[in-house]
Amino acid sequence: MTRRGFITALATLFCLAFSSPAVRPAAAQSLADLVQAGRAAREGDALFGSIELKSGSLKGLPQWTRVLRSVESERVAFDRCTADATACTTPLLRNWRNIITSAAKLKRADRVKAVNDFFNRWPYKLDRELYGMSEYWATPKEFMSRSGDCEDYSIAKYFALRKLGFAKEELRVVILMDEIRGIGHSVLAIYVENDILILDSLSNLILSHTRYKQYIPQYSMNETTRWAHIGGFKKNKKPVYQGLVARKRN
Repeated sequence: MTRRGFITALATLFCLAFSSPAVRPAAAQSLADLVQAGRAAREGDALFGSIELKSGSLKGLPQWTRVLRSVESERVAFDRCTADATACTTPLLRNWRNIITSAAKLKRADRVKAVNDFFNRWPYKLDRELYGMSEYWATPKEFMSRSGDCEDYSIAKYFALRKLGFAKEELRVVILMDEIRGIGHSVLAIYVENDILILDSLSNLILSHTRYKQYIPQYSMNETTRWAHIGGFKKNKKPVYQGLVARKRN
């Protein structure tokens, strides 16, 4: 493909990626942004091998923006409890203080494992069972009170790691498709030097995103930014020619 053809194709993908209300940006990206996104994907650096397109608007993510607003009101009690054990007036707050204060004493990599292990102990529960609706994203307080489903694990881990000193630029809540199970799923991505680590509610193992060939990302977000994703490792894999193999079998 020529450079002009590549840029045209990438621009088309950009329009498709933000065609739904959930991921439409407030303003179009520049051509340089699109080229940079394509370059990163071709080099295998983007999340789960996708092409990713960045937007500075969260307006199309009502569940996430509601969580962000609610977390601000929850933060006061959480911070007081973290600073002073006598302010932990409920079992929920004591649980929060335990993970934050214990993980804060650990090395950075061990903090990630401690947070992943801690929140993965909560049982998986459907939104329909908890809230009477098909989709509801819970805040850390709601999750620790009632448990939740995959995105709720990711959100709780996100804010725990933010409290433990991780920058928002290092973290993303990721909404994806699990092509093995054929269902939607969510994980937390942590950007470290030369890699992206995945915190998954399905396992206490923390592995590189390159190990998850079955995960096709749809969109991801932090507190200020969202990304639309196109393709992934599995979708980008070129088919292997089977002619000689088939001939030998015959």
